[in-house]
Amino acid sequence: MASVNRESLRRSFDEQKRAFERLKRDGAMTPESIALIDALMTLLELLIAVFMEKTTTRTGRNSGLPSSRAPQDETARGARGRGPKENAAAAANTRVVTSREESVVEQCWSCGADLAGAACAGHERRTLIDIVFETVEHHVDAQIKRCPGCRAETRGRFPGNMPGPLQYGPGIRAWAVHLLVAQMVSLKRVAQSLKVLTGRAVAEATLLSYIAKLHHALAQWEDAAVERLLAMPAIHVDETSLRVDRKNHWIHVYAAGGITLKVLHPRRGCEAIEAIDIIPRYQGVLIHDCWASYLSYGHCRHALCGAHLTRELAFVVEAHGHAWARRMRSLLLEACHQVAQRDDRTLSAKQYKALRRRYRTILTQAKRELPEIPPRADGQRGRIAKSDAHNLRERLKTYEAEVLRFAEDPDVSFTNNRAERDLRMSKVKQKVSGCFRTGAYAHAWCRISSYLQSAAAQGYNPLVAIQIALAGNAVHLIDAGQQPESQITTQK
Repeated sequence: MASVNRESLRRSFDEQKRAFERLKRDGAMTPESIALIDALMTLLELLIAVFMEKTTTRTGRNSGLPSSRAPQDETARGARGRGPKENAAAAANTRVVTSREESVVEQCWSCGADLAGAACAGHERRTLIDIVFETVEHHVDAQIKRCPGCRAETRGRFPGNMPGPLQYGPGIRAWAVHLLVAQMVSLKRVAQSLKVLTGRAVAEATLLSYIAKLHHALAQWEDAAVERLLAMPAIHVDETSLRVDRKNHWIHVYAAGGITLKVLHPRRGCEAIEAIDIIPRYQGVLIHDCWASYLSYGHCRHALCGAHLTRELAFVVEAHGHAWARRMRSLLLEACHQVAQRDDRTLSAKQYKALRRRYRTILTQAKRELPEIPPRADGQRGRIAKSDAHNLRERLKTYEAEVLRFAEDPDVSFTNNRAERDLRMSKVKQKVSGCFRTGAYAHAWCRISSYLQSAAAQGYNPLVAIQIALAGNAVHLIDAGQQPESQITTQK
């Protein structure tokens, strides 16, 4: 061969295999030679399969990297568009000043006639929007008086929200937390930004105290979020790494409905799952990417991410050109489209039966199309080496019900994109800051960002959501579909 590539290698191997079969039919080989070459052919075919997979480039289209490039999941409820519209209520610390002026027409621009007394036929409006930063300083002067009788000195009482000589109001605290958590700006730059706005230098320790205070204020909200997740019929789960104090930790995400909950733990597997204690108590459907730690919990049902499967099938097609992988990928995408078109988000019993029949037929074809696995040699230990195509076929066969669950359960979506996209900002945070220096603020970031993502799913302005939490009313957002007017008025 002049060059070795996927097409030439497979073509040459097929030609040699056909020549070997022809020699066997003509009786030109001894039984010993046939047995030896048969074993070599099986081994060579497996090695070619592995070689094809090693030389095929993995991209966001045929693998799990990165998850944000997955196609939109049309089977998930509320998946269309760019998410919920933000609540129309203004931020509590925003004051809108509106003015209007009228441009008067006094004469005709064409002939110069006097139009001062003519009736107005209509208006054309143009608007200018600007921001004028205004610092509000409120001083409380407490009187000091000396009793003429006992000579004791008495001072006036200060408001409860002014415990020290200088403090910052809820607007500044909400803005600082918003920059630190939602916008992922560094402490130094947030301090510089506040100095530009207020003319006062806010210490980094003060900014961190805002984070700590909000973290503790959201403890009750997190407990309520866990209880709400446990009542959901289906939960999206996933995990990703995060560097904390130069060590690798894991963020575990649980998402359903309008709730997103991210929890940090030093471990990734069952130890973390048991410590978080959501999955061990959950009785619904877990939607995930077929990770073994999730599948070890048999008391709940499971659903596998269709985006992962279709990308892996695309990789098998590119690496080997297998017809079964192409047909399986088309079948899953076709079923996803059918489910998305139905109002009840499920296939009928007849349609589901036909889907399952086609699914099993493709897996039977895959068994004939894939090369045979060499038998385990005497005394050999450990797992038998298999290609990615073999492993994928076995997974599709073993977890047939989990793969097709989206077609029969209206609460189960085709993909796990919800959990993966909820984790995306944690990777952005790590790219911006590198890591967290202490575990305390890493835990705080996970809880606060979970709260802000959940509030955003309900259309809450992040500044309003932060002030609601600091006022101790965050738990009300769990049940609120719309922002209560009472909470808006109490913040002003």
